[in-house]
Amino acid sequence: MTKIENVELEFLTLPDYEALKEAMIEAYPSMPEAYWKEMHIQALIDKFPEGQVKIVVNGELAGCALAIIVDYDRFEARHTYKEVTAGYTFNTHKDSGDVLYGIDVFIKPEFRGLRLGRRLYDYRKELCEKLNLRGILFGGRIPNYHKYAEEMSPKEYIEKVRFKEIHDPVLNFQLSNDFRPIRILGGYLEGDQASSEYAVLLQWDNIYYEKPQTVAATVKKVVRLGVVQWQMRHYASIDELMQQAEYFIDAVSGYRSDFALFPEYFNAPLMADYNHLPEPEAIRELAKFTPKVREKFSELSISYNINIITGSLPEVVDGALYNVGYLCKRDGSFERYEKLHVTPDEAKVWGLQGGSQIKTFDTDCGKVGVLICYDVEFPELSRMLAMEGMDILFVPFVTDTQNGYSRVRHCAQARAIENECYVAISGCVGNLPKVHNMDIQFAQSMVFTPCDFSFPTTGIKAEATPNTEMILVVDVDIDLLRELNAFGSVRNLKDRRGDIYEIRRVGSD
Repeated sequence: MTKIENVELEFLTLPDYEALKEAMIEAYPSMPEAYWKEMHIQALIDKFPEGQVKIVVNGELAGCALAIIVDYDRFEARHTYKEVTAGYTFNTHKDSGDVLYGIDVFIKPEFRGLRLGRRLYDYRKELCEKLNLRGILFGGRIPNYHKYAEEMSPKEYIEKVRFKEIHDPVLNFQLSNDFRPIRILGGYLEGDQASSEYAVLLQWDNIYYEKPQTVAATVKKVVRLGVVQWQMRHYASIDELMQQAEYFIDAVSGYRSDFALFPEYFNAPLMADYNHLPEPEAIRELAKFTPKVREKFSELSISYNINIITGSLPEVVDGALYNVGYLCKRDGSFERYEKLHVTPDEAKVWGLQGGSQIKTFDTDCGKVGVLICYDVEFPELSRMLAMEGMDILFVPFVTDTQNGYSRVRHCAQARAIENECYVAISGCVGNLPKVHNMDIQFAQSMVFTPCDFSFPTTGIKAEATPNTEMILVVDVDIDLLRELNAFGSVRNLKDRRGDIYEIRRVGSD
């Protein structure tokens, strides 16, 4: 499998043609002459540039998706590939159409298994929602059907694929991406012997579709958060621990979450092997795993197309021990954050030092901030982040008692109100009898909102069951914050008395 350092989703351009041609030949070995000609790509780009996108991995074209817009009523019935493309001229494309029709999608063999295809389909779904189209249609190949053509009909074959009795790489993928078969198309793609020229007409419905109207409507920006409430338990190795982390990432990614949030010191169970050492030495042994954990999370963020807040991890820098974490973005990049205020226990038992960096992070879902546990109890920090445009504050934490938890919980909720932002907190639950200084944990993970008419009256968007391993999947609407900033019953950010007090960084003008 190719090691990914960077992933970009970009619009296709004509200079990409030679790379696209090479990729198609590799992607369709059973149909080596079935690649698009340059004039076809030019026609698609001219007619509908937004519908033609490519996935670029490490600077190389790894896959592509091509589409047009057509009238649903014309092509929801039986048709062929040649008919829907108007003899490959794509003159069937209509800006006024109401359904996105998939012309092609493929990933080069060397880049398969990294969920890049799902990324292309997610783009199509988002484009469909953006353009207010009723859904997506396309004829899906069934390349393994030729193995069963003599013993069963296409209908029987599809049913067996649906119930996992037969594996079809294309149809299985479409079904797992929420496409539903609506009819069988005979003689669909000329020369597709693997499918016996059959295809399955697949459809995805845009639940946000609204029939065109003259009244102006605001398109909302909705961000989906996946919050992990992590159970402390024994893990035999770092690989076993990261397997559990991947399980949760897979779960929240399956709901198309934009972020996955892990708790503070979620990897503390690995200290069990060093319990015979003094506490300061044991946590420094734990810190040796941090580079590998960060690297694995970065791989998972790409593979599952999700931004991951890695909670917090001990890290040694120039001999000093810090509590840090990473924001691993789904484009392959990552950024580091630090705990600024270590607790008296962290300093006394482990010898941790407080960091010095505080900043917001730009993501594909807007600006976010991260404060680790105790840091959220210092309101100046979140206020500085809010002044830089932060919309969502993530707070990974670990607390042993309900008293400690209450401090984090109530301070986090206050930060949501006073900074007019969303705050997600994620904690650890359970016990670690074989790890000194991490014996017991108490948590109830939550997502907080401001308190105004557009938000829950309690200021709580969602809450986990206390002391139970689980996830929260929560949608937060960024446009509601914009409305609150301007028209809220109270406007905590706008009404600050800058004429009599201010918050600023030390050393700033």
